[in-house]
Amino acid sequence: MREFNRLIAILVACGAILAGGGIAWAGLGQPSPWQLGPQQAASPVMEDIVWFHHFLLWLIVIISVFVLVLLIYVMIRFNARRNPTPSRTTHNTLIEVIWTVVPVMILVAIAVPSFRLLFLQLDVPKADLTVKATGKQWFWTYSYPDAKIEFDSLMVQAKDLKANQPRLLSVDNELVVPVNKVVRVLTTGADVIHAFAVPSFGIKIDAIPGRINETWFKAEKEGMYYGQCSELCGKDHAFMPIAVRVVSESAYTAWLDEAKKKFATDDSAPTPKVAHGVGDTVKPRLAAAEAVR
Repeated sequence: MREFNRLIAILVACGAILAGGGIAWAGLGQPSPWQLGPQQAASPVMEDIVWFHHFLLWLIVIISVFVLVLLIYVMIRFNARRNPTPSRTTHNTLIEVIWTVVPVMILVAIAVPSFRLLFLQLDVPKADLTVKATGKQWFWTYSYPDAKIEFDSLMVQAKDLKANQPRLLSVDNELVVPVNKVVRVLTTGADVIHAFAVPSFGIKIDAIPGRINETWFKAEKEGMYYGQCSELCGKDHAFMPIAVRVVSESAYTAWLDEAKKKFATDDSAPTPKVAHGVGDTVKPRLAAAEAVR
């Protein structure tokens, strides 16, 4: 009876996955409890990734069911009781052609959308905005080269969380971008290898010291979108989240005007200086972030 209940639970879970990509579909921009499938897509790239995920899932299910049916048929039709005198057939040209051609066709069916998706991810279109994300142990530094602003983004301590802020994902300074604009993201690392990843945008790219990588996204819905460093970068790897706030163009312009006063860089100095607000410095913020651990 216990085994039967387990089988029923597995079948129900599989049905939920096939029906909606997960038992509980994720909320916009962040994961949800008991989620199995991908987060809701907020960019054209992520929409293609979700489609490809479901395409592969159904393809795997069809192949698995077909192989299972063949195995059951063989066990019933060719067991020793029903087939006491086994056939000595060694070759069947038609079957050999089928099991060679069909897998090739399946691989081609997978390769075509796969290469198209890779091209879409790697071919960066003309950008409306460029931002640079620098991974550090263990927080992110964001800069807007055209606006000449730069600021650090650290995780909010649990005791300081507001009602609508998710634990381990909220930050003090979010990356702010306008909606329906192509955002080019440059990534690098200041110490070790990190990885910049935001699931709802379908982006994930390494941030490597001494090297600049690039990716892009175009957020089609306003809201908050969360990600995390996706490269094991040290003891506080789990505590350097990414928060992207997508706003209207007018709201972005207003934020940019304020950010230029608060986070302006001094290009005349030998080393760029980051302004973090009145009375705010990097060391106490790092100490506060360390207290969360």
